Amino acid sequence: MIPLDGQPILTAGEMRAAEEAAIAAGTSVDTLMQRAGEGVALAVHRLAAGADILILCGPGNNGGDGYVAAAALHRMGAAVRVAASGAPASPAAVRAAARWHGPVEALAQAEPATILVDALFGTGLSRPLADEVAAPLHRLAHAARLRIAVDVPSGVGSDDGAMLGAPTCDITLAIGAAKPAHLLQPAAQACGTVRLLMLGIPTISHVHILSSPLPEGERDMACVAPSITLPTPGPNSHKYTRGMVAIVAGGMAGASELASIAAMRAGAGYVLHLGEGQGAPHALVRKPFSAEALQDARIGAIVIGPGLGRDDAARRMLDASLAARRPLIIDGDALRLIDATTIPAGSILTPHAGEFAHLFGQEGDKITRTRRAAAQTGAVIVHKGPDTVIAAPDGRVMVAGGASPWLSTAGTGDVLAGAIGAMRAAGLDPFAAAGGGVWLHGAAARRLGPAFIADDLADALSAVRG
Repeated sequence: MIPLDGQPILTAGEMRAAEEAAIAAGTSVDTLMQRAGEGVALAVHRLAAGADILILCGPGNNGGDGYVAAAALHRMGAAVRVAASGAPASPAAVRAAARWHGPVEALAQAEPATILVDALFGTGLSRPLADEVAAPLHRLAHAARLRIAVDVPSGVGSDDGAMLGAPTCDITLAIGAAKPAHLLQPAAQACGTVRLLMLGIPTISHVHILSSPLPEGERDMACVAPSITLPTPGPNSHKYTRGMVAIVAGGMAGASELASIAAMRAGAGYVLHLGEGQGAPHALVRKPFSAEALQDARIGAIVIGPGLGRDDAARRMLDASLAARRPLIIDGDALRLIDATTIPAGSILTPHAGEFAHLFGQEGDKITRTRRAAAQTGAVIVHKGPDTVIAAPDGRVMVAGGASPWLSTAGTGDVLAGAIGAMRAAGLDPFAAAGGGVWLHGAAARRLGPAFIADDLADALSAVRG
């Protein structure tokens, strides 16, 4: 089983197209089903550790994978049973079911097992589970010690992450490629730990899971993409080559202070705090706000929005920042003040769900909405949340799932804006800078564990960099 880090994400339609291309090139659908089912069997056999197994099979090809897995597990000597929600309907599933020589129980009457394998429905489900399927599925899942889903849990929207009646699984075995539901909430929570089973077919997508940054020199050795190489100082570096970040401070100076500290801890060589505030850290350069200060050609990124306010003074600071024609990270209050049609191309926007809806509306799934917003504005959009989606204007997308729920505290978004500012000022392009900042932010939160505050998070960025 392969971790998802850096892997492409395919919708149901894209996965079907990849399979059809493989079939057209000479790999039969039965071969693909055999690979999938045997991969599931090997994984389940290791996880079951000798316990009894019940595989639930649906009428389609997901159920076909289940029948293949059951036959393979039987050959391995496992105590395996099969229950079905109905007769196989697809030709490949019919052929797979014929290779299972044991009894097939009715789903409604099936008795529980220690290990439950859900192969009822795969990708493409768009409506809630029928009661006659949902009720026994939940009953059997509740009674099992370990719940394993094949591809996606039955009862989630694979493309939009919607919950359509699925029980929570412990492990999901993604077949061939990751799907949006493995990363997008609320479905991602129902997937548990997700591991990838390869089918041996090419999978191409502009949407990837955000991968861990690679050290210099190792990018070409990686089997995953897109990878981000975080900027690291060398022997000839100085404070300006490492990146100068200007943080515009508004009425709530604490937020801009957090962004400033985060930018320093993320690796910026020089951070200029423009506005009110004083005290530690003394490495932070403080000046009163002025439009002239933003004209310094050495500034590699301007961060505006954390604690900015929404009054006339805030609008004037936003106008001055736009007029400076430096790379912009636009966050917080600035997202409420700015007109989406006036956002400079190449900017990075970091909206949470409410700010995103204010600017761009809510139509479509999160990946589609974020990609559309990036194309409309010419900016990189960091659509924050437990499933942060980063989209570039050219259609590339990175998705960062599994965020610490302890990030749901005041000021963590300000820390993210500062970290992204440091990445951008150091010379990363907007898409890579956004990805690098999001990764650092998430890694710092994981390092801290529970009950941290935003001040802790900002300080923890340097430990992650190390």
